[in-house]
Amino acid sequence: MPSAIDFRNVVKTFAKKNGELQSVLNGVSFSIPAGKTTVIAGGSGQGKSVTLKLVLGLMQADAGQVFVHDQDITRARGREMERLRTQFGVLFQGSALFDSLTVFENVALPLRERTEKSEAEIKTLVEGALAQFELSGHEEKYPAQLSGGMQKRVGLARAMQLKPSIMLFDEPTTGLDPVMTREIYHLFARTQAEFGFTSVIVSHDIPKIFNLADQVIILNNGEMDVFGSPEEIQWSEKPHIQEFVKMTMGDIYQSHLVEK
Repeated sequence: MPSAIDFRNVVKTFAKKNGELQSVLNGVSFSIPAGKTTVIAGGSGQGKSVTLKLVLGLMQADAGQVFVHDQDITRARGREMERLRTQFGVLFQGSALFDSLTVFENVALPLRERTEKSEAEIKTLVEGALAQFELSGHEEKYPAQLSGGMQKRVGLARAMQLKPSIMLFDEPTTGLDPVMTREIYHLFARTQAEFGFTSVIVSHDIPKIFNLADQVIILNNGEMDVFGSPEEIQWSEKPHIQEFVKMTMGDIYQSHLVEK
């Protein structure tokens, strides 16, 4: 299966307050399959968000290479970097909407900044996206007037405007209640199935998020363990994985039995 993202012997360290170096990624290598959903899990401070920033070129690896569709993003600069980034859509933890812009203006923003489409074309595209994400009638509202779930929908609608081949989700359900979280997961699944993009989700919402996963990556003390399914995690003999299973997944986990 072709890969959308490849990490090859990637190293990333940070200096602690006492001057010591903390290895967040210690020569990790893994692939994210194209058109599938990969969930990245792990404890706080283990490097989940750092991994996304390396993929986006917002942070540089100390060593190793990161490939996006076979192009080395660690070597990209200037216009080449900007071109590579147009392949990504990103939904941040807080949706990252602009409070001073209406729903329509938020969704239209990437089209106005990154394309030469006319206002008439933009209006048609944005209205279509709002209808698709069940936001019709909310065009003139501001983010503060929306529920948390609706803000996520607006963020996803905006992220999809440039038709990205890869979507990155950074803790996308933080702050949502269980019912709204389930609805957002359904929305992610429907959108990914319809558009066929590669989906990478960083989440602490274990094990519910695993119901979306084709592949799971667990970060721990600079190392990565890659599993072809959530069920495979329980078969690992590594102590830190067994502890992760005990704390988050229970004795027997089957993704197809998790409430959908």
